[in-house]
Amino acid sequence: MEILIGLLRLFAAIVIAFISGKLISRLKLPAILGWLIAGMILGPHALGLLNNALLEAPWFETTESLLECTVGLMIGTELIWSQMKKAGSQILITTITESLGTFFVVSLVFGVIFWITDVPIYLAFMFGGIALATAPAPSLSIVSELKTSGPVTKTLIPMAALDDLVGALVFFLVIAFVSAHISTAGVPVPIVLLLVFLPVVIGGITGFIAGKLLRHTKTAESTLTVMILMLLVSAGIGFAINSMLPVHVLNFMLIGMAYSTVFANMVTEEQLNGMMKVMNPVIGFSLIVAILNLAAPLDYHLIFGAGLYTVIYIIARAIGKYSGAYFGAAITHSPETVKKYLGFTLLPHSGVSLVFTGIAVSVLDGAAPECAAIIQGTIAAAAVINEIIAVYMAKKGFEWAGELPDGQTENRKQRKVRYDTERTAGA
Repeated sequence: MEILIGLLRLFAAIVIAFISGKLISRLKLPAILGWLIAGMILGPHALGLLNNALLEAPWFETTESLLECTVGLMIGTELIWSQMKKAGSQILITTITESLGTFFVVSLVFGVIFWITDVPIYLAFMFGGIALATAPAPSLSIVSELKTSGPVTKTLIPMAALDDLVGALVFFLVIAFVSAHISTAGVPVPIVLLLVFLPVVIGGITGFIAGKLLRHTKTAESTLTVMILMLLVSAGIGFAINSMLPVHVLNFMLIGMAYSTVFANMVTEEQLNGMMKVMNPVIGFSLIVAILNLAAPLDYHLIFGAGLYTVIYIIARAIGKYSGAYFGAAITHSPETVKKYLGFTLLPHSGVSLVFTGIAVSVLDGAAPECAAIIQGTIAAAAVINEIIAVYMAKKGFEWAGELPDGQTENRKQRKVRYDTERTAGA
């Protein structure tokens, strides 16, 4: 009975979020902004339709992780090696510069502040580790909803996968060194590396098996069946491993991304297009649930109580993301639009940041509770404020880059002429 009531609550929340998205779209804003606002209003800190009992229920966590795995299909099926190999080094370098640039800027700013205020300096590096994480779902939902197309979009999609890897690697390394510093029970670095890359290994293996099977399917129905069954197997392995960990840290979106990347490069274009034609509505549904899960825990009251640390964190992170992306795009000779506007599409943050914050707080709670309170309060407030601003700015980034469909972007023809000129000059 409890599960049935939870399902009805979730269904009602999805319908409300969908309608909110449609209403927001009429204001020329991305639907995801409506989903975010609906999630906060329906969450435990407001109306409580999506209450803590629902959000923490094992069945909901399982369902949400499976849907995250499904969202990963959107990324992986775009990572076709034959199309990516020319821009592969550009994307990799830009991902590293924007991630490490953010870590450097935020760590430096808070390092100076904490040095002056006599707060432990290691906390600055934890802020930096949390800050470099990007939540891919908001920007990817804008790509899906508005059908953006162009160099910024083509750079962002593979970066969404790589950014999660770099972000997780840096964050867990920071956590390992901090926990070793403040306690005798440090996290071994090999375990850190295993947890970061394990989702990719799981998805890669199941994707290879799926690719082999898909080469022998004869009908569209059998092709789709094999793809879905192996996706469930991928998620099932992730659930089994997560259940053995003290904290559920496996990234299911990365599992789905790695899985689909491998099989997408092993099947024909016709097979892939047929599968995605069926799966795209499912991915759209999965995105709504993922955004609701991201937004519901956010407490809108924190907007009014945000302190100076929160403001500094949001500004420092934005500077790090934008300047890091600009620098990476500049040294790899990417198109001008990528240099100028990619950084705006990388600002969404809260889903991953809240997971990282929870892990950081669990490490600090016993040894340094005052530091745990600083990091928890700052990131929680920043998550609410930043996400609303970031979604709007991500949409503007695509618009300024001239990558929205006709009729949705001011001066799009002029920007297209400029992009064509730059591309010709670069060739």
